[in-house]
Amino acid sequence: MNNTVHFPNLGSFSADSGLVLRDRCSDSVFAVGADGVQAVAATGDGKVEFVGFARHTLAYVKSAMGYPAYYPVHPVALRKPVKAVLMDLDGTSVRSEAFWIWMIQRSTASLLDNPKFELEEADLPYVSGHSVSEHLQYCVRKYCPDKTIEEARRYYFEHTHRELKEIAEGRGRANAFQPAPGLKPFLLELKRRGIRIGLVTSGLYEKAWPEIISAFRTLDLGDPAQFYDAIITAGFPLRAGEPGTLGELSPKPHPWLYAETCRVGLGIPFEERHHVVGIEDSGAGICSIRLAGYTPIGFAGGNIPESGTRCLCSAYCEFLEQVLALL
Repeated sequence: MNNTVHFPNLGSFSADSGLVLRDRCSDSVFAVGADGVQAVAATGDGKVEFVGFARHTLAYVKSAMGYPAYYPVHPVALRKPVKAVLMDLDGTSVRSEAFWIWMIQRSTASLLDNPKFELEEADLPYVSGHSVSEHLQYCVRKYCPDKTIEEARRYYFEHTHRELKEIAEGRGRANAFQPAPGLKPFLLELKRRGIRIGLVTSGLYEKAWPEIISAFRTLDLGDPAQFYDAIITAGFPLRAGEPGTLGELSPKPHPWLYAETCRVGLGIPFEERHHVVGIEDSGAGICSIRLAGYTPIGFAGGNIPESGTRCLCSAYCEFLEQVLALL
C-alpha cells in the first residue's frame, strides 16, 4: 500500500513526514475529490495548509487575527553560484527566543493580574516564530478570553520598553541577546565569497534592532546597517497618535518579509530565486521562505520538528558550518 501523497511543486510526503492529511481545508473552500482537489495536508502546528491539484499546489496561510491568504506554491531548487543568503534573526542569528517568550508570559501575567503565571510547554510553538499580535492572541484565547488583544499589546510594549531600557543601561536580564555559535566566521565567509546577506525578522523594529546591535557589539563587527546588504523587520507598531507600518498581519509564514528582502532589498528578480537560500529555525519561517520561492535550510534549536515542517526543508543543519558546506 502506497501511503505517499504528492503535491505538485512541493514534493511527495509519507504518513510520518510531519504533514497531517485532511479531507478539506479548515475554511471549507477546498475538499478532496471536489473541483480537482487531489489532496489536502496541514503542517503539524496547523498554521499552513496545502491544497494539491493535478499540476499545481496552493498554500493556505491561516491568521489568528482574521486575515488568512492563499498563495501559489512554486518549485524550488538550489543552483550555484549562490547569490544571496537570507537569515532569520531570533534563534538563527541571535539566541533571544527565551527573552521574547518571557515578554509574552509577563504580558499574559499582567492581563491575569497574576505575577506568578507561567506558560506551559505546550504553548511554546505558538508564542515564537510569528508576529507579536499572533503570540498575544493565542494567550488571550487560551488564558484570558475576557481580555482583548489591544490590552495585551499595551502591556507587552510597556514591559518591552522597560526591559530594553534596562538592558541598554546594563541593568537588564543577563545574556538576553547572544550571537549564535559560529555566526561571525559564517558571516565573514559569506562576505569573502561575495554572497549577499539579508537579515529577516517578524519582530518589530524596536525589539529587533537592539538584538542586532547587541550581537554585533559582542562580535566586534561594527555597524550592522553597513554590514548587511538588506535588513527587513516587521516595521513599527501602530499606536494611538503615531503612524505604524505594515507587519503585524503579514508576518511569517506569509512570504512577504523574505520576498521583500530579496527582491527589493537585494534586487534579485524572482527568475533568479534558485540562487537564493533562506536559513530558519522556526516552522513559520520555513514556510515563509518556501512560499517566497527560495530554498529553505532548516536550523536546529527551534520548533521545526515540532511544527511538522522539517519535511519542507531542502536541508536541515545543526551548525552554521554545515550550511557553508551546502553553499
